[in-house]
Amino acid sequence: MRTELEEKDIELIAQKVAELLKSLLPGRREEDCILDIDGLSKYLQVHPSWVYKMVASKKIPYIKAGKYVRFKKSAIDKWLDTQAIRPIPLEGKRRPTKFKLDAIKNSA
Repeated sequence: MRTELEEKDIELIAQKVAELLKSLLPGRREEDCILDIDGLSKYLQVHPSWVYKMVASKKIPYIKAGKYVRFKKSAIDKWLDTQAIRPIPLEGKRRPTKFKLDAIKNSA
């Protein structure tokens, strides 16, 4: 089976492939921006003193540029993913439904 594509279809496919490949190319992307203490505190919506405490206890990924502390946004995003608290699945545990609760109340 042979399929022929029109020139405009080939161009659209090439543009889409180029867009997808851009994210894989090395280099600075928007998400790889560098933040300072104030920038990170605004991004995380926390007080700057919290950021200083996290750096002092080495609980957050950071870069030391001389005396300056900087943060890669992509590293912070990965760190945030590791900090997420996952919900406990309710497998094997059944929560009473409203119907069952009403039946229990009415039988008492």
